[in-house]
Amino acid sequence: MRNNTCRRWAQAAALALLASLACSGTAWAQAWPSKPVKVVVNFPPGGAADQIARAVAAPLQEALGQPVVVENRGGSGGNLGGDAVAKSAPDGYTLLMSSGGMVSVNPHIYPKMSFNPAKDLVPVAAAARVLVFLVVKPEYPARDIRAFLADLKAQPGKRSFGSPGNGSSPHLAAEMMKSQAQVFAVHVPYRGAAPALTDLLAGQIDFLFDPGIAIPQVKAGKLRMLAVGSLKRSPLFPDVPTLDEVGLKGFDADTIFGFYAPAGTPAEVIARLNQEINRILGSAAVKERIAALGGEPAPMTPAQFQAKAMEDSQRFGAIIKERRIVGD
Repeated sequence: MRNNTCRRWAQAAALALLASLACSGTAWAQAWPSKPVKVVVNFPPGGAADQIARAVAAPLQEALGQPVVVENRGGSGGNLGGDAVAKSAPDGYTLLMSSGGMVSVNPHIYPKMSFNPAKDLVPVAAAARVLVFLVVKPEYPARDIRAFLADLKAQPGKRSFGSPGNGSSPHLAAEMMKSQAQVFAVHVPYRGAAPALTDLLAGQIDFLFDPGIAIPQVKAGKLRMLAVGSLKRSPLFPDVPTLDEVGLKGFDADTIFGFYAPAGTPAEVIARLNQEINRILGSAAVKERIAALGGEPAPMTPAQFQAKAMEDSQRFGAIIKERRIVGD
């Protein structure tokens, strides 16, 4: 009898504790945020991740009632910024804005990462589907994509292309093209898309797969766009063909950029951020900013975002293995 009574007391105490924890967790979430929120962009200023983060940060600051500060911490294919966020306190005050490559690509090319993106970070909200556009310097002799591929085939190793770094989505797009078209060009990795674009404009490299930041230069006639590395044409450039259309069947180098948080961040905080960011992605101003990069808003639940990352991991992992790509 006494044992049964003790057992009932223990069960009641446990239930009371769980209820207390649940209430305190809810109260904590309701109090969040009570100070500035930092968004770490794991690439240098000027790139697609940076521009998307800043487009979302201003309306998110208004929605949360606290400053939202963007901090760039590039390097090692996004790993430096990812590591900093993964090791931050899981309190909802430090977020990461990254290309999908940090989760779906980097584990394939960096055998000894200082953190595990799949375990140490949790998806918060997808932001945009980012396309890549094949652009060339104005003096490039090929005037269309078919002539361009023929030129690469006729001059193996004599043309060069830039990328934001080894394993970045623009780099993988070029490797996919080289593999499917059976051509060769020299890869020149940079620390971000902006410096690669600067050298293309200066004629130091011949072409690159641009994640959208070169669109103003294309429209100004300073660069030529030859193709889109997506399964469908871009609404911004309806006359520019996809690589799939010219014979590289199934060519798809699109990636999803989005926000992550340290593992252990309260579910209520993630749900609030997801709700706010998805709402912001529907605003005309943010749609316009993302469209200016040639991208599309991509509102998702955290579970959908995670599933997409795993799908991309399989797709990009195949080309990484085939081309034997390793990180910087």
